[in-house]
Amino acid sequence: MFESKRIKPALLAGLLSVTGSFAFAVELGFKVSGQDRDFAEYLKSATLTSDLKDKDASTNQDYMAAARADYARLVGALYERGFYGGTVSIRVNGREADEIDPLSTPRTINRIDYHVTPGPRFTFGTARVAPLAAGTEIPEGFAPNKPANSGLVPAAARAGIEGWRNQGHAKVDVAGQSVTAYHPDRKLNVDIGLTPGPRLRFGPLIHEGESRVRSERIVAIAGLPEGEIYSPEEMKDAADRLRRTGAFRSVVLNEAEEIGPGNTLPVTVEVTDTKPRRFGFGAELSSLEGITLSTFWLHRNLWGGAERLRIDGEVSGIGGDTDGIDYILSARLDRPAIFTPDTSHYFDFRLQELDEPDYNESSLRIGTGLSHIFNDNLTGELGVAYQYSEIEDDLGNRTRQHLLFPGKLTFDNRNDPLDATRGVYLGLEVTPFLGLNESGGGARIYSDTRSYFALGRDEDIVLAGRAQLGTVTGADLEDVPADMLFYSGGAGTVRGQGYQSLAVDLGGGNRIGGRSFMAFSAEIRAAVARKIELVGFADTGYVGRDAFGGGTGDWHSGAGLGLRYDTGIGPIRVDVATPLDDDAGKSFELYIGIGQAF
Repeated sequence: MFESKRIKPALLAGLLSVTGSFAFAVELGFKVSGQDRDFAEYLKSATLTSDLKDKDASTNQDYMAAARADYARLVGALYERGFYGGTVSIRVNGREADEIDPLSTPRTINRIDYHVTPGPRFTFGTARVAPLAAGTEIPEGFAPNKPANSGLVPAAARAGIEGWRNQGHAKVDVAGQSVTAYHPDRKLNVDIGLTPGPRLRFGPLIHEGESRVRSERIVAIAGLPEGEIYSPEEMKDAADRLRRTGAFRSVVLNEAEEIGPGNTLPVTVEVTDTKPRRFGFGAELSSLEGITLSTFWLHRNLWGGAERLRIDGEVSGIGGDTDGIDYILSARLDRPAIFTPDTSHYFDFRLQELDEPDYNESSLRIGTGLSHIFNDNLTGELGVAYQYSEIEDDLGNRTRQHLLFPGKLTFDNRNDPLDATRGVYLGLEVTPFLGLNESGGGARIYSDTRSYFALGRDEDIVLAGRAQLGTVTGADLEDVPADMLFYSGGAGTVRGQGYQSLAVDLGGGNRIGGRSFMAFSAEIRAAVARKIELVGFADTGYVGRDAFGGGTGDWHSGAGLGLRYDTGIGPIRVDVATPLDDDAGKSFELYIGIGQAF
């Protein structure tokens, strides 16, 4: 049997609060017999007294309570590594901690000594969970003659239960369990029996409680498949769909205690509404492009069906050297659970007045479409839109009307969209368009790929890369809305180069956007303090007159250094860049914003 000093009742330790004085310079000694230094550090990290050493206001009562609690904590830590026959001694000022009267705490505690003798390590003798559903994977270490780490026992039981639940047996239960340490053979015998119960199908989903969202819409959005075989994954997906709307602060799905008629399982859903309205704002500064101010207003339950309306406004080019000021007003309304629980219907609207270095454009765009969530990482959209544009550029003044068919596919498994250290982002946009007056038709294709890789145990160095590719095919330059052509230079493409400084040269000082585009960026981000990163980066970009596969174009590049300060909701970004051409080291651009550059 395991030998250890008996722990006094916690209630008596609580009485110490009436008699305490503060402890000063308590020395801790820690000795583990027969094990290496790493094992000793593992045990030491399980103690409460080691945490108290870092707290200036710890009292003698704190140390005494921690020492008493550490008997059980160290026993548990030994069990975790398969040691079931050890001894633990904790001496306070030379006396065993659990022999000190809780009402007579020493006025001064100078030293606490730990001595742990782990004893022999046990292995599993019997290691059985039965019966198991087909395909169930038990933890690899839970097997005869493997180290009998105690954490493997509940892990194996959970795996057995989850295996049956994944097969539709929602009411699987532990029928019996036997866990015995046999000291002569140093074996831990574990035998856990399961009762799967019947295979169940989903019963009705019932909304309980109050919400501003109508009950029938809650049920429709959740999309729990009534009549189909029970699945924990379907339960998770239903809760995730409700959370994605943003209309609820919390979502809880509860399985009924009793099985319903015909081996069905009724499920109830309880939601807590969040505040329906929200607004926010942002700002960015570039020494050349000037100040960009943005704001949004959001309503997350417009008509009681978790409809989401977002209105955005942006003003850019304030105080910049890029000709004039741009104004953009846009709105989007999404209604979830159309056709399928993962499909939404949207309407969008955009009105903009752009005063860019090489063109002026006023346009109105109205559209509608469907968006679909394929899984946690993959989403897509398909729609139709009408766009009216009045364009003034070096090709002349013209009015264009187009029917657009925008499609979008996005894969995103980044760990944090604002400050990613791992994962990949891939965005693909394909927009066929048809001219409605004298305009020609064609298609615009654009892709944006970003990848992140962290180095070091603490992920304090991050390598980040970005590739942007674009082309416009099937239409002449004058038939394409100016904002659908490509330029390079500035914060979103090549830092250090002037905003939209790379375009297609028509000769005679005339320029226009290109029909082919590439931009590549690389960053190395290194943490130099708890909330501060130093960043080095290099960007390069290309713009060509013709679609990919024909014609020629030009390249330009830039590089620089930046700082990031972590605010908790996203880093504040400061970048200084210079072009990599004849002005290298002579001309500099400054960029300030929120969030990483990509």
